[in-house]
Amino acid sequence: MFRLISASALVFVCSLAAGCGDDPAPTTPEPPAQINETFVGTINRFGADTHLFTTAQTGQATAVIDSLAPDSAARVTFMFGTWNGSYCTVTFVTDDATTNTRFAGTASGPGAFCVRISDIGKLTEPTTYSITVSHF
Repeated sequence: MFRLISASALVFVCSLAAGCGDDPAPTTPEPPAQINETFVGTINRFGADTHLFTTAQTGQATAVIDSLAPDSAARVTFMFGTWNGSYCTVTFVTDDATTNTRFAGTASGPGAFCVRISDIGKLTEPTTYSITVSHF
């Protein structure tokens, strides 16, 4: 009987030792995925377009004019701001933006933001545009 208890105890101790080695390794949280949104449209002379986007967490947010056509050197007003539910409140603005004009800021947390492109009389014809916004 003593041998049976000893054999059972040995099996029990071995199973405990084997179970200890199966603990999963600690995992590192995945970094948040960056979201890229592209907004396209056409503005007429003295026209404007506003596009909204939301961030899910704190992090860098950038907006860039990727293209203007038919004239890539056309000058437009470009604004980056916060959306208050009715209009775009200015954070960054330039009245002399062209292709590759970029704004960058840091969102302090989840929120509603906006980009606005417009003409204040510098365009001579309808202009198509593409804007890319990157955020977390």
